[in-house]
Amino acid sequence: MLRTIRGLLGTGFCAALLAACATEPPPNTTASIPGGKGTYKVGVPYQVGDTWYYPHEQANYDETGIASWYGPTFYGKPTADGEIYNGEGLTAAHRTLPMPVNVRVTNLENGKSLVLRVNDRGPFANGRIIDVSRHAAELLGFYAKGTAQVRVTYLGRADLPSRLDESQAARAVRAAPTTRVRAAAITASKPVPKPVQVASLEPPPASEPTNDVPATDVDRPEEPASAGADQKVTHLYVQAGTFSSPENAERLKDHLGANVFVSASDRGGRALYRVRSGPYDDLEAANAALARLSQLGNNGAQIVVDQ
Repeated sequence: MLRTIRGLLGTGFCAALLAACATEPPPNTTASIPGGKGTYKVGVPYQVGDTWYYPHEQANYDETGIASWYGPTFYGKPTADGEIYNGEGLTAAHRTLPMPVNVRVTNLENGKSLVLRVNDRGPFANGRIIDVSRHAAELLGFYAKGTAQVRVTYLGRADLPSRLDESQAARAVRAAPTTRVRAAAITASKPVPKPVQVASLEPPPASEPTNDVPATDVDRPEEPASAGADQKVTHLYVQAGTFSSPENAERLKDHLGANVFVSASDRGGRALYRVRSGPYDDLEAANAALARLSQLGNNGAQIVVDQ
């Protein structure tokens, strides 16, 4: 009798175990802190090609533009703030934001929104404003397409690793595929004077303020992707510069010649004058216009999205 009971119990246990193994866990949509010796840093000016980039505090950062994603070439490699890049994480690369910070990225083409941890530098081509991880691109719905029109909004400083598991970081590096080093080499050096450009007649515009991060605006929780009501008709423009003075905007417009115009806007009660070309129906046309402005010496031009 006891043998029979044991047999039944054993059979029930095995069946339960098999059922548990056959049930896949729900997908992980919460960003965890990556491995590596990450530290908070603003960063020093650095040069990529002919362009200098100037990282600075940007507590009011809110920008629209083109997002792309980066993948296996960088798996297991240190990010710009010393963490370890993992394509399964919810992270991103930005050219001038401090690191690590949390930003909200909203895909303006489908309304999906995601909080990402900025811990790397990039992108450096074709007017992109942010590079996201492969998993983030999947959740935001543009993995297959490769790019998307997005809005990026600063939320606050991200958490730092408290008790880092060094062995876990080492295993991530050993498990990473052998790949070539990032093609766009970043040359970080001591600060140097910024090259003279017509578009650089004033301090950074209101969308990129230089004030310090408020002490209360830190450590916001990361959130999963969600589809919202942000999906609207969008238009692509190439923006050559933003000015508080209409005279400076007109000066740049005259320098660049035909096919550009001055557009006035209001940000926080402050009048701004944007020098633009467009609108363009697709990213290919916007990239071509960006290349034309760059040939005229306007290295600060970028693709923006208006709703």
